[in-house]
Amino acid sequence: MERIKLFLQGMELDNRTAALWTGAACAVGTFVMLVRKISIHQKTKKKIQRARNRRTESLQRAEQAVLQYKETHPMTNSDLILTLSLSELTKQLQEGLLSPEEVYYSYMEKTLDVNKKLNCCTGILLESFDQLKTVASNKKGLLYGVPVSIKENIAYKNHDSSCGVVVYLDQPAQTDSVIVEVLKRQGAIPFVKTNLPQGLLNYDCGNHIYGQTVNPHNLQKTPGGSSGGEGALIGGGGSLLGIGSDIGGSIRIPASFCGISGFKPTAGRLSSQGISPIYRGQKSVLSTSGPMAKDVDSLVLCMQALLCDHMFSLDPTVPPIPFNTQIYQSSKPLRIGYLENDGYTYPSPSMVRGIREVKALLEQAGHTLVPYTPLKLDHILPELIVKAILADGGTTLLKKLEGGPLHPCLGVQVLPYYFPKWLKKTISFILKPLSPRISAVFNAICGVGSVADLWKQHADVEDYIQETVAEWRRCNIDVLLCPVIGPAFNFLYCGKLTSAVSYTMLYNLLNFPAGVVPVSTVTAEDEEELKHSKGIYQDQWEKFFKQAVTGGEGLPVAVQCVALPWQDELCLRFMKEVEELVKQSRK
Repeated sequence: MERIKLFLQGMELDNRTAALWTGAACAVGTFVMLVRKISIHQKTKKKIQRARNRRTESLQRAEQAVLQYKETHPMTNSDLILTLSLSELTKQLQEGLLSPEEVYYSYMEKTLDVNKKLNCCTGILLESFDQLKTVASNKKGLLYGVPVSIKENIAYKNHDSSCGVVVYLDQPAQTDSVIVEVLKRQGAIPFVKTNLPQGLLNYDCGNHIYGQTVNPHNLQKTPGGSSGGEGALIGGGGSLLGIGSDIGGSIRIPASFCGISGFKPTAGRLSSQGISPIYRGQKSVLSTSGPMAKDVDSLVLCMQALLCDHMFSLDPTVPPIPFNTQIYQSSKPLRIGYLENDGYTYPSPSMVRGIREVKALLEQAGHTLVPYTPLKLDHILPELIVKAILADGGTTLLKKLEGGPLHPCLGVQVLPYYFPKWLKKTISFILKPLSPRISAVFNAICGVGSVADLWKQHADVEDYIQETVAEWRRCNIDVLLCPVIGPAFNFLYCGKLTSAVSYTMLYNLLNFPAGVVPVSTVTAEDEEELKHSKGIYQDQWEKFFKQAVTGGEGLPVAVQCVALPWQDELCLRFMKEVEELVKQSRK
């Protein structure tokens, strides 16, 4: 009996000891986790601060250089230089009527001024001051002496391509991207990098590293994204020509919101080497870089400059197809498909009016307009586009966002990606009778289930492209006129309205070249009509869309022009036709 008592007392002591040790271990574990969290937070703050310091230093050094230049060159007529179109500017540079220095410092001064208002730059490329001294060696280049802005995710040696996320900071590029190399060979001077949204996969333009960029036409509106810094800088007059990238409208949406032209080429037509996506390996919805500028001729000159032997040599994966000037300059009447409404995202009144006005001008000019409807968008958007972008259920994207807080423009969009799969499926089931569109997207963000499912998804994309091409053949159309999202949104709606990219992202899936041309501005009548807009689905997304575009009077209105794959020159020719007809109608 005594032995049993002693044993039980020992057990009791052991249990107490175990409990004490367990409690101590938990306390130590919690402390270690807390210390680690604080350490990560401190490292994040330091990384962000270093990036901001680099930007501030580059802006200050550029300001000092501009002041010194103005003191020693008081006769430079910057106001006149800033009014010249790209074609006029390049002509005067080639003829020696203007020097690269005059042009460079005029645009540098304007960029610095625009950035103070719009917060569109992530840093001045100080190496451009050195390039300016040697640019005469490339005087035969098509862009000789032209300052060019580039989106932050385009590699420039010794500069970060952060994509707006902390994990990519302090990883400067080892070499220039192919596009930057070609621009330099053609005499252009890349001089500034521009802002983008956190993680790229959003069409606003804000992140916790460089802050929120605003619209040049209304500081209470977003400039769009993800090439929003480019759109704002060019729209504000701080750059004549810029390079953006586009995976779902990232060139075309900011072009629409900021009142400029933008062109998404066929993916593969320009080199993608050195252009950073937020993650690699996704092959269904294709990204491509492309030019952004005030007019179509500038886009064309940029494409002519880039599509050269130097690019084809640097990147042999690009098909060696020079720009076909004959197609661009053709005046042959076109058969043009058109739509006012894609049946998925209800357009704003100004979007519809823009299409109707351009349609009338095209018909008066002798072109044939044919009604066209995109195929199966309610199925395609969730099943082929969302499932492609988030095939892994968003896991990779969320990993890239680690180490820093979510920016408000992205938070609502990515919050469901954190949900476990069973919860996404449950929400999708509950929402199905109430909101079929939102239900389908919740199901799609679960991703694909297996490798076999991914292969099937790829096959379905191929089939859909062929079906769409066959539909174009059936309608016998050369090009397509369709809306682009607009006018510019109020802040914090882009993340709530991923559905609105239906007008642009479709052509990334199809890999059709597409561009945007500004054609009008929002009227008081458009605003009044918006108040009575009913929509198609009458769900939460349509309520958000109405709220997003409210208060847009005076903002730019654009249309979108589309062609079949590899018919980039035809697409640009169509864009030029629209631009010219609109100009003539204003006269």
